[in-house]
Amino acid sequence: MNGSQQFCDGVSRRSLIQAGLASTIGLSMPELLRLQTISAETGTTKQDTAVIYVEMAGGPTQHETYDPKPNAPIEYRGPMSPIKSNVDGIDFSELMVEQAKIADKLAVIRSIYHDSGSHGTSSHMTQTGYYLRDRQNRENEMPCIGSITARVRGANERGLPAFVSLPQSMRFGRAAWLGKGYNPFSSGRDADDKKFQVPNLTLLNGLTSERLGDRKALLEGFDASRRTVDNHGVADAIDRFTKDAFEMVTGDKARLAFDISQEKEAIRDQYGVNKIGQNMLLARRLVEAGVTFVTVRANSYGSWDDHNGVEKRMKAKGPQFDQGVAALISDLHERGMAERTMVVCMGEFGRTPRVNKNAGRDHWGRVMSVALAGGNIRTGVVVGSSDHVGAVPQDRPYRPENVLAMLYRHLGIDPAMKFNDPSGRPRYLLEERGLIDELV
Repeated sequence: MNGSQQFCDGVSRRSLIQAGLASTIGLSMPELLRLQTISAETGTTKQDTAVIYVEMAGGPTQHETYDPKPNAPIEYRGPMSPIKSNVDGIDFSELMVEQAKIADKLAVIRSIYHDSGSHGTSSHMTQTGYYLRDRQNRENEMPCIGSITARVRGANERGLPAFVSLPQSMRFGRAAWLGKGYNPFSSGRDADDKKFQVPNLTLLNGLTSERLGDRKALLEGFDASRRTVDNHGVADAIDRFTKDAFEMVTGDKARLAFDISQEKEAIRDQYGVNKIGQNMLLARRLVEAGVTFVTVRANSYGSWDDHNGVEKRMKAKGPQFDQGVAALISDLHERGMAERTMVVCMGEFGRTPRVNKNAGRDHWGRVMSVALAGGNIRTGVVVGSSDHVGAVPQDRPYRPENVLAMLYRHLGIDPAMKFNDPSGRPRYLLEERGLIDELV
């Protein structure tokens, strides 16, 4: 799929990548790190917890993933059949074979809903907790959860970014008025690329670590003189941020964390040697190394915006998504990382209960399914249900903000925390802050 793949609202994948890249232009590495660490040690107690947010951009169909309706009329149940999972009474779509085998490690909420059918408005809601007020706006109006995490928590290990997006930021996965320093560090390309390398961690031609060391020594000489007249600790702070910048570019932590070639072939095969699978594997490497928040755009063969031919499109991407998610969750458990790492798989909305005339499904915010794993939540459960055709919540209705509240809880961040927006108005991280009670 080429880089100009479009959603139905005309926003191209290329334009989203360009927006993410443009947001970092003109920002030096020391400034980036300085902005990312201001107040990183305030507001919460430092913890070794992390989140992997799998963005199913475009809006996945609930019927063909986690909420099949085998007893509904054919025009509602669609082309797929259900399969049994390893938990009695929980069935998934036939394409979710690998996740069905580890359903005991999953929690699926089948009753998430909101009131929008717009890609932009809905993406902003599921990534920030607030609706987009201007539907034409392609920039964040509120900070996304990853940017808030970078602002409040910072990275779990020095020498690594706090917030990483693979291969680029989510549609509204940026910092808004928190400042560009809290935008994600993006890999810029998919991890299945045979020449995968993160440009931001590669020195420019002609610039060696030795030359950087010489420049660092020169800076330290100037800083020593400046300290004689500095009585506010500014020079020491600059020294720290500059040291972090040198460490990130010339040190081993970030470079090794992104070096997916270090993984054994058997592990790479387990995830699937494709865009989705390898990005999932890279996400695991990053949180294992000390990154706090990672987003993965789980889009292969286009988006999940399946207005036409849902069967063909789901058969193209569904198995890769299924394999990658199942491998990620199993791997986290095998490595003893599941308790400290929460995984969420979520799009911006679900799809219409009735298959349309083009054998696809259209936008539908009135009900959607979301999968969670890890983070010491209760698993092997389905929370809530949709009605007999998958149109609206039947019981235990929850909103996207409740999912974000679960992520904030795991990260130790109080969603009642306030930041002042550009107008000076205090804004809560979330207006709706209730948890999903059945999972805590």
